[in-house]
Amino acid sequence: MNIKKSSIKELETLCKEIREEILRVVSKNGGHLSSTLGATELIVAMHEVFDSKKDPFIFDVSHQSYAHKLLTGRWKEFDTLRQFGGLCGYTKPSESEHDYFVAGHSSTSISLGVGAAKAIALKGEQDSRVPVVMIGDGAMTAGMVYEALNELGERKYPMVIILNDNEMSISKPIGAISRILSSAMASPFYQNFKKHTENFVDNFGDGARYIAKRMEESLKLITPGILFEEMGVDYIGPVDGHNLTSLIEILQKAKELKKPVIVHVQTIKGKGYEIAEGHEEKWHGVGPFDISSGNAAKKSTLKSATQIYAEALLHLAKQNGKIVGATAAMPSGTGLNELMEVYPDRFWDVAIAEQHAVTSMAALAKEGFKPFCTIYSTFLQRGYDQIIHDTCLMNLPVVFALDRAGIVGEDGETHQGAFDISFLRAIPNMTLFAPRDEKSFHQAMAFASEYPYPCSLRYPRGSFTQTTLPESLPFELAKSQLLRSNNSDILFIGYGNGVGRAYESASFLDFEVNILDLRFVKPLDEEMLREMAKKHKKWFVFSDSAKMGGVGSAILEFLSREKILHVEVVSFEYEDRFITHGNTKQVEESLGLLPAQLAKKVTLLAG
Repeated sequence: MNIKKSSIKELETLCKEIREEILRVVSKNGGHLSSTLGATELIVAMHEVFDSKKDPFIFDVSHQSYAHKLLTGRWKEFDTLRQFGGLCGYTKPSESEHDYFVAGHSSTSISLGVGAAKAIALKGEQDSRVPVVMIGDGAMTAGMVYEALNELGERKYPMVIILNDNEMSISKPIGAISRILSSAMASPFYQNFKKHTENFVDNFGDGARYIAKRMEESLKLITPGILFEEMGVDYIGPVDGHNLTSLIEILQKAKELKKPVIVHVQTIKGKGYEIAEGHEEKWHGVGPFDISSGNAAKKSTLKSATQIYAEALLHLAKQNGKIVGATAAMPSGTGLNELMEVYPDRFWDVAIAEQHAVTSMAALAKEGFKPFCTIYSTFLQRGYDQIIHDTCLMNLPVVFALDRAGIVGEDGETHQGAFDISFLRAIPNMTLFAPRDEKSFHQAMAFASEYPYPCSLRYPRGSFTQTTLPESLPFELAKSQLLRSNNSDILFIGYGNGVGRAYESASFLDFEVNILDLRFVKPLDEEMLREMAKKHKKWFVFSDSAKMGGVGSAILEFLSREKILHVEVVSFEYEDRFITHGNTKQVEESLGLLPAQLAKKVTLLAG
């Protein structure tokens, strides 16, 4: 279908078909649902007004871009969404020329739009191209958005920013008055009147300027866009995000303004699928489910590491009133929602603001509290300077609990928790350790709650590797645990979830190996490693982390410093590349990291 030559009725039918296809595929594959259903008319209107081949279409996070994928030649491939070797769940330029930028983390879109607008201006293409940004109300909680708006309002680059307000209700429409005013503010008459008025007051001095300013401010107070107007960005809205006629009309006018403008659009999450409509967080991202009932297709009976963390932290919080915590817009994802319900004055969701989360917890630590900063591994990257400058430089006892460390599956490159060991290990005063199973997790948390300096522990998405491991001992600083000892020349060194992987790999071998749970990668158990070097000459490292700067690197640095040259170290950590999306087992198989594959490698290398 040629959208630009279609009638409104045909476009409305297209929206219905898009919703049905999204619902069908997401119910089968899992994925983001409520926000992408809600954005359907909005994305169709964007494609009717703009040209995604030349106008940069920039989706913030881009989890709501499924309709965009369907409209840009990927309908036949849509069945492969989030599958290994199939379509990515986010925008990806290598997948389509219609995808302007890789996205997966929040609140980057307006900065990208400003950069694109600068490039368009430098190329002299402002008459034929304009950046189009779609950003959700949740993403507007991050400071990076306002850094970008601050510059945009000053430099006045043409850009259309669509604020998709689907949950937080930044403001409520004021009935017919709001709709009429929104359309009027986008009209050529109003914009010309505003321009001529500005020229008039410039010529007639301070008195006229004061009167005009007061009149303009009075008008703005009728609308909810005063913040954006004061930053120098025109505001239009609120607009009904499910009325195609209004959307197309307003977006066309916004495009013609040739200036930065925010179009505030209100949509309903889950629109078109009654079970998911509204603000239920569980429909934001889902696994496979039955469309007719909304019930999950299958539920794991295994306790997740996130559940164990929440239970352990709640237990500690009941015993110690000084324990507090924060997460950045992921209360249910990190399990912190349970603590927020029990202790609403001690545990907080600070919104999409990892930098603020880290620094605010540092201040609480200075005041004598024990903060647990609970953030996905991939999102802690956004607070790196704050970890260094505001936490470790002051040597403050903040605990960084890193959920989803390792491969996370279908969310892919932007979400894999590969780098936290590498980037945290370089920071002075930081201590790094990891549990291997449920009991060791409780013991690690007990250690963390008493540790008087900055520290971080990591744990996987879902459950720990399911294998029977020896009884865990309490955690002591820089102390490992030897789990299996024999006369073999081979030592398996596991870290965190890598311990279970080491055990599983050993089960495929027809010879004995020794197994060490490293527990601490900073500081290392140097005494134990010296002892192991006397007995075992071939060491194999198992950790769900990047190889560069990771666990193997830490061990090699120690051996080099100690001038222990006879030990051969092989690391089974991730190679120096970004890891694709797909079912976790399939991704691990593609990387050669399944236990049977690792056992074959060990057999070959062991000679």
